[in-house]
Amino acid sequence: MQKALVYFALGTVVSFLINYFFLSSQNIGLDLYYAIAFGFAWGLAYYLDTPNFTLSQKLGLSFAAMGVLVVIGTLIFNIQLAIPSILKFSTVFVAYYLIASFRGSKSLRN
Repeated sequence: MQKALVYFALGTVVSFLINYFFLSSQNIGLDLYYAIAFGFAWGLAYYLDTPNFTLSQKLGLSFAAMGVLVVIGTLIFNIQLAIPSILKFSTVFVAYYLIASFRGSKSLRN
């Protein structure tokens, strides 16, 4: 769990710095929201990367996380600004497991 929090923190910080310095959307709150979505994806993917979770549980939890991101984003901003957060989340989540699939253990933890 601690490493998952480290992945979350590092993913959030790196994503925020990239968005802030290179993309500059002129809305620091939105940049932070997208960075949290990015970090949340890395942290959750790492946390679920164990044989303790079945594929259906991993998919269910990832869809629930995307739902939470949309609800929070809609409450803070609006639905049009919340949708890109789930696109970032799902891209990172899929990328994590794609990278893991090239390893013999099918996990980035081992």
